[in-house]
Amino acid sequence: MEFFNYILNAGAAVMLPIIITIIGMVFGLKPTKAFKSGLTLAIGFVGIKLIISFMSTNLGPAAQEMVKRLGVQLDALDVGWGAIAAVTWSSPIIALLILVIFAINMIMLLLKATKTLDVDIWNYHHMAIVGVMVYFVTDNVLLGVLASAAMAITTFKIADWSAPLVENFFGIPGVTLPTVSALSSLVIAWPLNWLLDRIPGINKIRFSVGDAKKYLGFFGDQMILGLIMGTAIGFLAGYEVTKSFELGVNMAAVLILIPKMTSLFMEGLMPISEAAKNFTQKYFKGRELLIGLDAAVVVGNPDVITTALILIPLTIFMSIILPGNRVLPFADLAVIPFRVAMVVALTRGNLFKNLIIGLITTASLLYFGSWTAPVLTEVAQSIGIDLAIAGGAILISSFASTSMIQSFLVFIAFTGNLVITIPILIFVIAGSWYYFDVLKPRKEAKAQATLSTENI
Repeated sequence: MEFFNYILNAGAAVMLPIIITIIGMVFGLKPTKAFKSGLTLAIGFVGIKLIISFMSTNLGPAAQEMVKRLGVQLDALDVGWGAIAAVTWSSPIIALLILVIFAINMIMLLLKATKTLDVDIWNYHHMAIVGVMVYFVTDNVLLGVLASAAMAITTFKIADWSAPLVENFFGIPGVTLPTVSALSSLVIAWPLNWLLDRIPGINKIRFSVGDAKKYLGFFGDQMILGLIMGTAIGFLAGYEVTKSFELGVNMAAVLILIPKMTSLFMEGLMPISEAAKNFTQKYFKGRELLIGLDAAVVVGNPDVITTALILIPLTIFMSIILPGNRVLPFADLAVIPFRVAMVVALTRGNLFKNLIIGLITTASLLYFGSWTAPVLTEVAQSIGIDLAIAGGAILISSFASTSMIQSFLVFIAFTGNLVITIPILIFVIAGSWYYFDVLKPRKEAKAQATLSTENI
C-alpha cells in the first residue's frame, strides 16, 4: 500500500504513462512504442487538465461573485470536489476500499461481467466516499466495504452501457468513462430522455450548438458563443467591462483549445486500442476490452461547455428558489461540465433537452446534497478536517459526494432499513443489468434484421 500510495500521490501525469505502458506491453506492444503511447496520452491529458484548470480559475471566481452579489444565505457550502477527495483519502478505511474496488474490477473482467479496465485509479475516490460515509454512520466496516463494492459494480456497468455514447458522439472508440461525477447523471438522464422522446411536440424540438452556428451566422461560431457567454457571466458577477470581456476571451480560448488537446490524446490512444483489439482476438476470441479513463477527456466538447455555461447561472438561481434546498453552489460550479457531459452525448447535442435534463440533474444535486450535508460535515470533522466554517456556513456539501444520484441511492440503501433497502437495490441493479445486457441487444438485433430484410 505504501508503494501504491506513492504512485497514486504522484498524480495522473505520472500514473498514466506507467499504467498505459504496462497495459501496452501486456497487449503486445514494444516497450518503446507502449511508453510513447503512454507519454502522448499523458501529454494530452495534462493539456486537457491545464485548460480545465484555466477555465476553473477564471470561471470559478466569476461564478462565486454571482453568488455573493445575489446575497444568497444557505447553510451548506459547496466546498468542491477537491475538499471531498481530501476527506475520502484521509479515511482510516481508504486503503481497504481502494483494494476492494480494484479487485472487483479485475474479478468482473475475468468473469466477463464488464468490458471496462479502469485505469483512472485517482477517481476511485468517488466510489470510496460512499463507503466512508456508510462506515461513519453505521460504524460497520463490512457495510462500508459493501457500499463501495456496490458503487464499483454499478459504475463499471454504467460505463459499459454508455460506451457507445463515448464512441458515437465524442468520437473516442475503445474507451469508457468510469468517473462517477459524469456517469451518475445518466441514472436520471436515461429515463428523462426516454420520456421527452414520447411527449408530442417536445420530441420534435431540436436545437444544438451547430444549429446556433447555422441560424445565428457570425454569432453562432463556437468561439463567438464562448466570448458572449463568458462576457455575460462576467457582467452578472459585477465585473467591469474590460474584465468581463477578458473572461469572455478566456472562455472562447477554452472552446478552441480543448479539441486540439483531445486530438493529441487520441493520437496516443490509437496504438493501445489497436493492440487491445489484436490481443483480445488472439487470446479471448474477439472479446472487447475498453480502457476506463477520466471524463476530463470529453468535457471540452463545445456542446458540453455551452450547456454548462448556460446552466451555471441557472443553478445559482435554482438554489435560491427551490424549497428545502440548503446547498449554496460555490466551488463545484466550475466543474458542471462533468455533470452534463454524458447528458449531452445521450441527447446527441440537443441543447433543448440538455438544459431540461441538466436542470433536473442539478436540482437533484442540490436536494441530495442538502440531505447528506450533516453526515458529510461530521465525517470531515471526525478526521480532523474542519471545513464547515468556510464562508460562514455551518455545514459542507459538494456536487462530488453523495449528492450524485447513484452515490445517494447506494448510501441510502446501506444506511436505511437493510431488510428493505438492500433487496430493492439488488432488484434495481439486476433489472438494469438484464435490460442493457439482454433485452436491449435483442431489440437492436431484431431491428437490424428487419432493416436488412426490408433492404433486400
